[in-house]
Amino acid sequence: MDNLAQLLTGRPETLPQALTIAVCLFAAWISSRLASPKIRTEDARRLVFPLSALVFMLIGKGILKHLHHATNLLDIATQMLIALAVIRVLVYMLQTIFTQKAWIQSMERGIAWLIWIVLALHISGLSQDIVESLDEISFSFGKERISVLLVMQALVVVATSFLVSLWASRAIEKRIMGTDLMDMNLRVMLSKVTRTLFIVIAAIASLSAAGIDMTALSMFGGALGVGLGLGLQKIASNYVSGFIILLDRSIHINDIVSIEDKTGVLTKLTTRYVVLKSADGSEALIPNDTLITSTVVNHTYTDRQVRLSAPVQVGYGSDLELAMKIMANAAKNQPRVLASPEPQVFLKDFADSGIDLELGFWISDLEQGRFGLISDINLEIWREFKKNGIEIPFPQREVRLLGPQQIFHSDAD
Repeated sequence: MDNLAQLLTGRPETLPQALTIAVCLFAAWISSRLASPKIRTEDARRLVFPLSALVFMLIGKGILKHLHHATNLLDIATQMLIALAVIRVLVYMLQTIFTQKAWIQSMERGIAWLIWIVLALHISGLSQDIVESLDEISFSFGKERISVLLVMQALVVVATSFLVSLWASRAIEKRIMGTDLMDMNLRVMLSKVTRTLFIVIAAIASLSAAGIDMTALSMFGGALGVGLGLGLQKIASNYVSGFIILLDRSIHINDIVSIEDKTGVLTKLTTRYVVLKSADGSEALIPNDTLITSTVVNHTYTDRQVRLSAPVQVGYGSDLELAMKIMANAAKNQPRVLASPEPQVFLKDFADSGIDLELGFWISDLEQGRFGLISDINLEIWREFKKNGIEIPFPQREVRLLGPQQIFHSDAD
């Protein structure tokens, strides 16, 4: 409290300081109004006012010192602006890292309360007493003395390091994914490598800043190696397979692939799994090592055009040429069917019950599904066949009953 009283009553020259604070805040408000249209996101716009006010406040503080005026009120205002800037910078970084913003907005209040309380304790002069009290609560771990203050400092350093690294990697990832000069697989790989590199650097830097002996990492590395050998080899295999898939460019995002019994559009590539979205909307998360060890059918590897077929059988008494024409026209009438190559009908076989025909046609949007299109084509074929008297046969069998005399003559022969 003595520190606060000294700041407020150290000198009676409060009018120049109050005017300076008012001018600085007004200039910051004007700056934020002018800069807002040029900034895309709302979170970034919120940073303009406290940062510009802080700059103007430091300039005003320097001018008053040069004129030999007191700056105790400016010191308090500067500290408050720093606190406000820290709050909004933290929220901006969290908004950049995480996509779900609802919980971040509620967390902003907690961050603000925490920082304002720390600032109030610092201005009132109580922070030093609290720091000394936290440092006195300690215990010994081997030769090291560990206090509550040391643990809290380590947590702050680690959290700050990882927050900065995730924010930087996320910003770089957005820039990489937004460029069209590189292949999509290369962009995904670079973004994943960048994030991993930043996390590793943040971990090493935070451990060093927290005072943890780096030689302890050798023990951790040995334990990690044993863990990989005993039970984590599958996880390691997925990560290695993920980088292999990204490097060999065998599949890309938006490719239509069949993996085991799953067929769909590849919507996401990660270092551990791929996301395959089928025509019914379901999404399958398939581990990367499955793509390496299993057969993968890429329907759009070199061309997005895919051939589909619709088999039909007609009776022997039907007009075969008319039936083939009706089938071809049924495919041509569908907007999804490509005009080139044009639909064709083939005579496949003379079967027991009828003549087997097959309609072949090409589409370029297999991700929209195939069964609905084939159903529409078959329905139109059925209607036209009924109009033109073309029979779709069903299996028939002729059974002959032989009498005893016929069986005797047959045996004699």
